[in-house]
Amino acid sequence: MTELPECYTGNDFYCDVALPRPGSLDLLYDGEAVIAFQHTKPYWEHHAVVVPKRHIASLLQLSGEPEPLVRELLQVIQLVAADFEQRFGDARVLTNLGRYQDSKHLHVHISAGAELG
Repeated sequence: MTELPECYTGNDFYCDVALPRPGSLDLLYDGEAVIAFQHTKPYWEHHAVVVPKRHIASLLQLSGEPEPLVRELLQVIQLVAADFEQRFGDARVLTNLGRYQDSKHLHVHISAGAELG
């Protein structure tokens, strides 16, 4: 298992670090165009991310993407969110834009539980 770097200072963690090293991730789903894994630095008690394998800057650029990729992305978000809701009683689904988006690669957070301090 390859380890992820402790500190990352770039602007696309997914293209630069996570996607080239899937063996270092706690995978929940690994499909044709989408990957889902436990967040590497969770903000909530239960925290996963769903990420397209090809670079898409944000949700605002998704409309130009091929339909199979969009369909798979939405299916995986639903799959992980339903699993979280079933196991933990509830779930959040969140994506960020602009200055709220630390990594400039579309990623969807799915979380449950309390914020980690």
